[in-house]
Amino acid sequence: MKRKTPDKEQKVIAAEILESAHRAAGVVAPLKRKDKCEVCASTVAPNCAEDLCWVCRRLKISAWRDSDLQAAAPE
Repeated sequence: MKRKTPDKEQKVIAAEILESAHRAAGVVAPLKRKDKCEVCASTVAPNCAEDLCWVCRRLKISAWRDSDLQAAAPE
């Protein structure tokens, strides 16, 4: 006997009611994200705050780390 799989998008609250509740609470809609990286135009990393792919994000982090090490070296 197989279990019945529930619908993936089961709506409990109507969209109009949810939208009016968000407006009343002052909740701002999330910003729309780009689909492409600003630097190389590949797909954007899902957890990145900027519009960067994972490769460009890692390069940016590495560049910051290198610049911090160079600034600390003369001391």
